[in-house]
Amino acid sequence: MTDAGKDGRQLLIVEDDEAFARTLKRSFERRGYLVQVAHSPEEMEVHLHAFRPGYAVVDLKLGSASGLACVQALRASDAAMRIVVLTGFASIATAVEAIKLGASYYLAKPSNTDDIEAAFDRTDGNAETPVGDRQSSIKTVEWEHIHQVLVETDFNISETARRLGMHRRTLARKLEKRQIR
Repeated sequence: MTDAGKDGRQLLIVEDDEAFARTLKRSFERRGYLVQVAHSPEEMEVHLHAFRPGYAVVDLKLGSASGLACVQALRASDAAMRIVVLTGFASIATAVEAIKLGASYYLAKPSNTDDIEAAFDRTDGNAETPVGDRQSSIKTVEWEHIHQVLVETDFNISETARRLGMHRRTLARKLEKRQIR
């Protein structure tokens, strides 16, 4: 075995942005991880047949697929796996779903290797986390609702627009402003 992964730290990165995945891979390899990368849920399944990672980093949105399905499959393959979900827009709805499906932690992009590795080590909640007294704005509430429906429809834009009673192009414009990744 090479030096990478010698202490059993094997990582699977599930990320459709190839440049970002390559950067994460190199960074984790420098830290001693044995790393494999999948760019889709199908590639992830192929990797899981021969590779048994103890850690995974999963992008929430993988092209037209949802990273939440990947979280569920990874948890089913190894209940002890430490899974961190990354997303360009963190929402309460997807954070809750990711944790319910087995993610260990949920981070908003941009996140670096230090953030992700620290998230792998977090096993307990923090009761000292400050509870803000700031109320949600109407735009935040609207976005949370849109994102909840996106999750429910597995990120199907047409179906989400239909359920929201919104024109598909209007929804697409709103999504472009927020850049879900």
